[in-house]
Amino acid sequence: MARPGSFGVAIAGVVSIALAGCGADGEGPDAGAGKGASAAAAIPERLAPFGDGYPSAGDPCRRLGESAATSNYLDDSAVLVGCPAADAAAALEGGRVVATVDGITLVSIPMGDANVGLAKGTPPASAVPAGGAVDAKVPGTDDNATAQVACGFEGAEPSGTCPAGVKRQWGEDGTTLVEIIKPDGRKRALFFRGTTPYGADSAEADGSAGWTFAVSRRGDRSVIRYGPEIYIIVDAFVVGG
Repeated sequence: MARPGSFGVAIAGVVSIALAGCGADGEGPDAGAGKGASAAAAIPERLAPFGDGYPSAGDPCRRLGESAATSNYLDDSAVLVGCPAADAAAALEGGRVVATVDGITLVSIPMGDANVGLAKGTPPASAVPAGGAVDAKVPGTDDNATAQVACGFEGAEPSGTCPAGVKRQWGEDGTTLVEIIKPDGRKRALFFRGTTPYGADSAEADGSAGWTFAVSRRGDRSVIRYGPEIYIIVDAFVVGG
């Protein structure tokens, strides 16, 4: 479904000192750095912002991960973005404003529109491996690989498996998406940076909005405990190889 935080205090003071040292015109070696720091500080840590800007690095909006403040607005079929200004939110093509939290406008963007800002037909640079080859897809799917993963429910250790698919470099920031089909037919989305799981989708409908997310390691496997659900994911499935 590990996150950079907000540096919210003392930015104004730093910029003021820099301007005082440079004279009335505000020009100097530190002026640009102050502006960049202010942009990075705009979104509170409790909204779990990550990435360097959305849709492009340096933009004021940022992707939002799972937290108590965002869980009601996350959707495994959309990207959740936070913008410090309403005009920046309005500029996101295909987005729908779902809330305003701490002055930040939250926008839900369907995954079909999540690559807004990129040239059509051109994958993000992060999606192209160093060798230049694009990760192949499993025929008839959007997955780079499929497998059976160990899964357990109602707090029990895994005693069976669930079908799963992985979409590598799914997010513009390199996030990998693993989708698991549970025995009831519903899907559970797990989000990875490299081989590290950092979140899952949540919804009021299945009661997962308030669940905790915890990870431990067993050799080359991540053991993910999300509320009463347990998944064991092999590193090679996530990153390939």
